Amino acid sequence: MDIQSILKESRLHMEKAIESTKRELNGIRSGKASASMLDTVRVEMYGSTMSLNQVAAISTPEPRLILVTPFDKTQAKVIEKAIRDAELGLDPAHQGAVIRVPLPSMNEERRKDLAKIVHKLAEEGRVAVRHARTESRDRLKKLAGVPEDDVKHAEKDLQKVHDDYIHKIDALVKGKEAEIMEV
Repeated sequence: MDIQSILKESRLHMEKAIESTKRELNGIRSGKASASMLDTVRVEMYGSTMSLNQVAAISTPEPRLILVTPFDKTQAKVIEKAIRDAELGLDPAHQGAVIRVPLPSMNEERRKDLAKIVHKLAEEGRVAVRHARTESRDRLKKLAGVPEDDVKHAEKDLQKVHDDYIHKIDALVKGKEAEIMEV
């Protein structure tokens, strides 16, 4: 394995950490409705457990409303129960062929709690990026037959990549925090 492949692999691991952090942050409820808010909802249907987006179409026609349209209309009650049981603080209402999920307004205390959760998730992302850097640095040091100067330059490059990804996570946090605190 050479220096370039180690750096490329490190970049790949850091990119996965960013994607994971984005997914986690999208699941956090802010003031606006988002279909990704229901990504964690699992529905017991046809003898197996499936994610909600496999059994229903999810849309957001209004900023404070999520519409869930089951593919199988007879399973609407099961889907409604699954949303309620997911402990997201949502109260779905079955209305004919659709399930309406209004978002309750958030108070200041809830916004601060969500901001803490955002920071916790961001820290997990930062740890994953640091871990990728540490692992790659260790592999660089173990390379045989490579000049020491090349290893030092590669470590500097690795640190620059690490810093870039940490800044990306910080930007994600800043955006999500502004979204949450928006009244």
